[in-house]
Amino acid sequence: MTANTKTKVQGIRITEHGGPEVLKYADYELPEPGPGEARVKIHTAGLNFIDIYQRRGRYPVQLPWTPGLEAAGEVEAIGSGVTEVKVGERVAYSSSPGSYAEANIVPAAKLIPLPKELSYEQGAAFPLQGMTAHYLLHEFYKIKKGDNVLIHAAAGGMGLLLVQWAKHLGARVIGTVSSEEKAKLAKEFGADDVIVYTEQDFVMESKRLTNDVGPIYIIDGVGKDTFAKNLDAVALRGHVVIFGAASGVADPILPNDLQKRSLTVYGGSLFNYVLTREELLMRANGVIQGIKEGWLKLKIDQVLPVKEAQKAHELLESRKTVGKVILNCRP
Repeated sequence: MTANTKTKVQGIRITEHGGPEVLKYADYELPEPGPGEARVKIHTAGLNFIDIYQRRGRYPVQLPWTPGLEAAGEVEAIGSGVTEVKVGERVAYSSSPGSYAEANIVPAAKLIPLPKELSYEQGAAFPLQGMTAHYLLHEFYKIKKGDNVLIHAAAGGMGLLLVQWAKHLGARVIGTVSSEEKAKLAKEFGADDVIVYTEQDFVMESKRLTNDVGPIYIIDGVGKDTFAKNLDAVALRGHVVIFGAASGVADPILPNDLQKRSLTVYGGSLFNYVLTREELLMRANGVIQGIKEGWLKLKIDQVLPVKEAQKAHELLESRKTVGKVILNCRP
């Protein structure tokens, strides 16, 4: 094949930023994989809030754009110098845009071997959220048995993984959710106590549940609605990590506001914690091991055809989903 040969595919394209209506199913072309790259035939793609931020333009992307950073499928072509994967191998990946489609070009070093024990749906559900859970629970605060850990949005795909993993590490887990239905689910997945923040003040409740001490570690992917209150809820000399903005970007705080109670605040992004292939596989294999051993379960809320990406985004933005939303990318 010549260097400028291209493959025709179908997938979601956006040509302008905006609401879910800008997600259009269309034909477009992919280049052949270059040096160090592979073309992955995508079976399933995972939805994440970053897809919404990119669609809205909060995180600027070069248009036209195919959303999606996470998928599972099989390698159907490789470029020169690729040693990490072979044609026909089942793989999963995250952090490589263009997943809402029949195929995608991905750096081979970012591909994770997908064991036969995991389905393609599971393969699209675990990489981004699973590896995010891994670094959030291993890089900032080392959880000890009996530690009070508060996890916001505990019934979402991300939250359920965090609840299970924190529990596995020995924490006493307090979750916050928006409804009684979600509270029930969070408890089913291991949360010891659940605060319905639409009916209760999570600061007061988290203090009450910890004998007025507060959780030693708070994990926050919500942002604007929760972050400032975290600083009131967390224990003296406690730790707070913010890794998302589901409700919008958190308001600024003064550094000296942390001084009074000697608090530590972290900012997390998975992209900074999979800087090498070795680190990527270490985190991915940690997730896969938990799934194989049975203490880490993936909750898949819905599987929709990729042509219904608009509906999938509406579901995710409504924050009514419980668990992961997956797109089926096969015709």
